[in-house]
Amino acid sequence: MPETLMVSGADLSRRRDAAGLLRHLALAEIETLSQQIAGSNFLLAFGDQDGVLLDLFEDHRFATSTSGAGIVAGSQWTENLCGTNGVGTALATGRAISVNGPDHYFFHFGDISCTASPIRDAWGQVVGVLDASSYFESRQRHTEALVRMATTQIENLLLTHQMRDAVVLAIHPRAEFLGTLSAGVIAFDQSGALRAVNARAHALLTGLSLAPGTLFETLFDAPFEATLQRLHKDGTVNLNDAMGSTLVTRAHGAASTTSASSCIAHESRPVSAHKAPARTHNISIAGRHYLAADPGVETALRTVAAAVRMNVPVLIHGETGTGKEQLARHAHEASGRKGAFVAVNCGALPAELFESELFGHKGGAFTGARREDNPGLLASADGGTLLLDELRELPLALQPALLRFLDDQLVRPVGGTQSRKVDVQIVAACHADLEAAVAAGRFRADLMYRLNTVCVVLPPLRERHDFSDAVWHVLTGLAPGASITPAAINLLASHHWPGNFRELRAVLTRALLARGATEAALEATDLRPHLPVGNGAGLSGAPSLRLSATELVLREFERTGHNISLTSRNLAISRTTVYRHLRDGKSPPPA
Repeated sequence: MPETLMVSGADLSRRRDAAGLLRHLALAEIETLSQQIAGSNFLLAFGDQDGVLLDLFEDHRFATSTSGAGIVAGSQWTENLCGTNGVGTALATGRAISVNGPDHYFFHFGDISCTASPIRDAWGQVVGVLDASSYFESRQRHTEALVRMATTQIENLLLTHQMRDAVVLAIHPRAEFLGTLSAGVIAFDQSGALRAVNARAHALLTGLSLAPGTLFETLFDAPFEATLQRLHKDGTVNLNDAMGSTLVTRAHGAASTTSASSCIAHESRPVSAHKAPARTHNISIAGRHYLAADPGVETALRTVAAAVRMNVPVLIHGETGTGKEQLARHAHEASGRKGAFVAVNCGALPAELFESELFGHKGGAFTGARREDNPGLLASADGGTLLLDELRELPLALQPALLRFLDDQLVRPVGGTQSRKVDVQIVAACHADLEAAVAAGRFRADLMYRLNTVCVVLPPLRERHDFSDAVWHVLTGLAPGASITPAAINLLASHHWPGNFRELRAVLTRALLARGATEAALEATDLRPHLPVGNGAGLSGAPSLRLSATELVLREFERTGHNISLTSRNLAISRTTVYRHLRDGKSPPPA
């Protein structure tokens, strides 16, 4: 029997945070795999580059087997620790592999079949591993192919995200395969120098040098800029590579289309202040529309939808105002549950009344209790979803009772003698570090691990890739006919937004009210008085804020084609200020 090496809870949490987007992508693919290999008594796992399992899903038979003992989140499976095994050997060899039954180094795993594949980032570095394990006698021949496909999907999405500021192209000998996993994906910077390729592109361009920095014209028989112009016009372009093979190419992903379009623009075209950008990534929850165009948000939406369909607890991390309750409501909608969505703020109820509010109480069960029975929040959410918001504030004395409920789904009201079974999807939300609360003795570690079965993180507003869309989304929600200039959006982008969407909504509301009834677009001068001083707003303040302001000026200077006057006007700052930031950023002098 091998000894299982476990990392600490704090280390596991740190590793999950470090995995970031990769982890979210992997969880989405695990959900798909769970449907494709259902019935094979399976376990699906995602591990990091060190062989530490960060997340796993398993059916009941595998979970209760002695063979699966020790295969848990936080366990480490490198080959030097565990010998030949799916996760460790895939990482050691750098390729997909199946380890069947007695092929395992330890006889204890002789009745398990494991198929694992390493996951590589845009630069070819192994950053994780995906594993599908099942009983040896119920293994499926196509599992390895499914794991390889899932890995390719993760790698393509990760490359697209990591190369979001580049021109990313899909290539294939046949046009109808450009949108499939058979397509090669290749990324160039704005000058046409190679930055990244996926494994399929390596195969399609065999014999050619694919070192970073290789020029587009070295690989293909057409100028880079002319190819982008044709892509912008026609959508797809036929190319001959340097070996004489004919390939079809097109922009890969929405971000790449934008990059290709901007790369062929020879003059600045200011965005219309009166036209909101088209938003195709909205979701509708209870008749209201929410923005979901950021890759991290899209991944969170897919992950929670997959989790609630498997009826496992979900933990949502995010700063205040990032939309945790909206994501929880999305989870409820995605679950298809017919019961109610019930939200409770764990920090808003007195500790002495929390148990009776959560589990209910019989009439007159304690001093101050109502005469009539109170069914409690858990019973009210029967058949639906219960959101435990501000989870870190859950009273310590109540935590064992909640842990017990998660195990048996039984509710017994305070003062009652009969228990009632309810069917409730638990979603928890927290803006603070639960690990710190566990270390301080304010939160039970076993409850944290139980609620942390699936964890998603909502990015703060300042880090969202759809910041401009977010501004338009909030603005048009406040006043459907309102508009805003690019300079005003740039000013908002320089703010730190500790209150996230709540703070943005308050600032825009104050600006709209102060401006009065006019159809003119909101300008930077309209917004500046309503941004808190010293919190990232404007172009003055601490050195770190001054640095971000310099970056903002440099970006606008480049966008306007090195036009000092237009940069000054768009950012609502003086020409002298523009020159100062250009000196600080060592930008080329204007022509």
